[in-house]
Amino acid sequence: MLVQLGGCATVRTLDANRPGVPVVYAGARLDLYAINGGCCPEDRFGARAPAYPRLDLPGSALLDTLLLPLSLLTAAGVGFNATGGL
Repeated sequence: MLVQLGGCATVRTLDANRPGVPVVYAGARLDLYAINGGCCPEDRFGARAPAYPRLDLPGSALLDTLLLPLSLLTAAGVGFNATGGL
């Protein structure tokens, strides 16, 4: 499972954290973009496409679905300013 998360398109797009990149179902969209031969995933999504997007697509779609409430809030502009420590 951890090996899969290292190449997971959803995790990669979450790590990108660039303004202007898609947030809602970003991992599944990145996989579909790569499957359809998209030329520049780093420019469009802020992340490299996985080496095997067809294998990654089901897991990314599931994780994107689980994270859908947070991604919708992020797309709507709701920010979370969390800090830790004393």
